[in-house]
Amino acid sequence: MSASVLSVRGLTVKAHLDGETRTLLDAVSLDLAKGEILGLVGESGSGKSLFCCSLIRLLPSSRLRIEDGSILLEGRDLTAVSDAEMLDIRGSEIGMIFQNPTSHLDPVMRIGDQIAEGIRYHQGLDGRAARAAAIEILSQVGFPDPPRQYDSYPHEFSGGMRQRAMIGVALSCNPKILIADEPTTALDVTIQAQILQLLIELRDTRGLSIILITHDLGIVAQTCDRIAVMRNGRLLEQGPKRQILSHPQDPYTIKLIHSHPSMPDGAPVARRAALPTTPAVKPILEIDDLHVRFPVGGSLFRGSTAKTVSAVSGISLQIMPGETVGIVGESGSGKSTLSRAILGLTPISSGHISFEGADLALQKSASLAKLRREAAMVFQDPFNALNPRMTIGQTIGEVLAVRGEVPKADIPARIGELLDLVGLEREFAKRKPRSMSGGQCQRAGIARALAVDPKLIIADECVAALDVTIQAQIIDLFRELAASMNLTLLFIAHDLAIVRNLCARTIVMYRGEVVEDGPSEEVFARPKHPYTARLVAAIPDINPDRPLLGEIQTASDNILSIKRIP
Repeated sequence: MSASVLSVRGLTVKAHLDGETRTLLDAVSLDLAKGEILGLVGESGSGKSLFCCSLIRLLPSSRLRIEDGSILLEGRDLTAVSDAEMLDIRGSEIGMIFQNPTSHLDPVMRIGDQIAEGIRYHQGLDGRAARAAAIEILSQVGFPDPPRQYDSYPHEFSGGMRQRAMIGVALSCNPKILIADEPTTALDVTIQAQILQLLIELRDTRGLSIILITHDLGIVAQTCDRIAVMRNGRLLEQGPKRQILSHPQDPYTIKLIHSHPSMPDGAPVARRAALPTTPAVKPILEIDDLHVRFPVGGSLFRGSTAKTVSAVSGISLQIMPGETVGIVGESGSGKSTLSRAILGLTPISSGHISFEGADLALQKSASLAKLRREAAMVFQDPFNALNPRMTIGQTIGEVLAVRGEVPKADIPARIGELLDLVGLEREFAKRKPRSMSGGQCQRAGIARALAVDPKLIIADECVAALDVTIQAQIIDLFRELAASMNLTLLFIAHDLAIVRNLCARTIVMYRGEVVEDGPSEEVFARPKHPYTARLVAAIPDINPDRPLLGEIQTASDNILSIKRIP
């Protein structure tokens, strides 16, 4: 290994709160070599982001202080330099890219100007030279038309392109170290692979040293050279990725590896396909030639005709009682629109949706009433899906009271039963969402869904924001509930590894159409459509020898290369 560009020894950060002092980072020590990609993994609250913020002395609160230790950047201790020196080090020596580019890009400033700003400040170039340098950076991070896109605003780009722009802003200062804090968590699996491949290429071409913060061991297995595992502010173990993945020493690391939904080639398929479907004469849900269109463009004052875009285009499906069905596809494929149309939350343009024989188009009132009695939805964001002013008991009790099938005196007991079902202690009935973790809030959301005693549950990206170990717990919970209650589950996700681990049947959507539908074992082992094959190839795997993604293409290349199979 080459000499360390960064050497951290005994870094300790404490929070000085009213009446107590809490240790948030406990004597963390690690090295980062030149040209190395270090994967920093652990659950939310483990101290990963705080550690990296400490490196550039940007602690999130004045009550937090670096109490002990050293941060040596090429021999210079950053804990001892002045604030003015630190201002120059941020960006020019250590750059940072964040999880949500929308929150960190200026919405009223052109993308190119945001990159040129750092170039002018740190490199002292004039406007014309800075613009040329910014255009070159846009080209390096994968923008197809840099001179034109220099003048575009963040809202004009997809999430993946905004993340590329965020990387461009970090590179504009020509740093030696790049800190990437969960840079792909909110991205589709193929876009995630493109961003990770971009980071590898930047390391190779620029000689960057990169700290990649993530909770996904599949990402570090295919991207990083070394892995460091953190929990509760302590560094549990570190080493070369093959050593950590094949011979983990700490029980927590073992738990992380076992929680990852991806599976090495040749693993038993039984775990991938979840439950056998219950034989049934009639489907519980039937969709026939469904179209959902939204108006776009047009003008009220000019009198021009508004155009429409098809979010769902001619879908026909049958879902049998007791099936666990995964619906996958990238953002914009129509997954969530389909789920909202099924529940009557989005108007249908044409076609039919029947739930247990009640047609949503022909018998709207009766169908909606039946749906609201017998179907429920679990949402992506567990915090925003719960009323912050109500306790969990009040939230569940409200559903039970509206349904009116449980006597008022029996509602507290039923709330306790529902909390038991989702693995929460009964004392959670008295707690509010802000006092709970993301996984606990999602369990409460599932308990609320179960309060209607549903036959069908639609889970829309319900584990996307959760840590990998919490994801595994929620997936196991869904599996147990489906088996014990004979629930029909529609599980919507862009993470194919989770769908492979839970669902017996997988439906693949692309641009509003179903391009593949079949048993999960068949779809993942022998995909028939090139789009499905690309999604499967992009699943992060904990096998470090598996390539990240063969030929990385841009989103526009994907659209041009994928043809619909009749």
